[in-house]
Amino acid sequence: MGDSQRASIVYIPHGGGPLPLLGDPGHAELVAYLRALGAELPKPKAIIVLSAHWEENAPTITSGVAPSLVYDYYGFPKEAYKLRYGAPGDPALAGRAAHALEAAGFAPRLDEKRGFDHGLFVPLSLMYPDAELPCVQVSLVRGLDAALHLRMGAALAALAGEELLVLGSGFSFHNMAEFFGAKGHDPRNEGFQAWLEDVCCDSGISPERRFERLAAWESAPYARYCHPREEHLLPLHVCAGMAEGRAARAQSITVLGKRSLCIRWLS
Repeated sequence: MGDSQRASIVYIPHGGGPLPLLGDPGHAELVAYLRALGAELPKPKAIIVLSAHWEENAPTITSGVAPSLVYDYYGFPKEAYKLRYGAPGDPALAGRAAHALEAAGFAPRLDEKRGFDHGLFVPLSLMYPDAELPCVQVSLVRGLDAALHLRMGAALAALAGEELLVLGSGFSFHNMAEFFGAKGHDPRNEGFQAWLEDVCCDSGISPERRFERLAAWESAPYARYCHPREEHLLPLHVCAGMAEGRAARAQSITVLGKRSLCIRWLS
């Protein structure tokens, strides 16, 4: 990689708990996508993950040297609690991320003890199974204010010149009851995914207008049907804020019978 290499920024669905790693047929398309993505992206020097499964009062960043795993799911087979992903932490990268957030007016916190939750270790087990790349996880902020998370991303754009992978780990459809409901075509799901793809990828939308539309995501078609609670959407907002431009592509995949988007920004 040359001096021009910049961070790759990607938003993905991470699936239902550990199911992508347990051979669940409803995750076959996601598993294939993530394995291919890991091979296709420029190999980063380190990875920053925004996980839907960590919320704090202020942006908080894992800063331990060797974080443990947080098995933040329940009701799964025993093997789900024996999964391992021994990626090292990156205290120096955590410090740079905290500095970037602080410079933008946030009050970030470093957490040496917090481990990696399944929003990190499930997708990365498929993308980079050797677990050799240093990882840092960044929390969402309680209150789940969309504009705030866009500003977090804009602050982290100070790191965009580094050879990183920034992974927004969430789910563009996250209505838990509907995952177990009727299968087949779901026009409400389709409507929101189409809106999201348009907002992120349309080159005719100015950066300011894109920020406005993402900040007001609740006004999108069927927004609250797809996201009764928005923690699985907001990693996208951090990615979009960091990318500062339109997404290069949005790929639709079916996970647990529902359409979900994988979005990659220009890097």
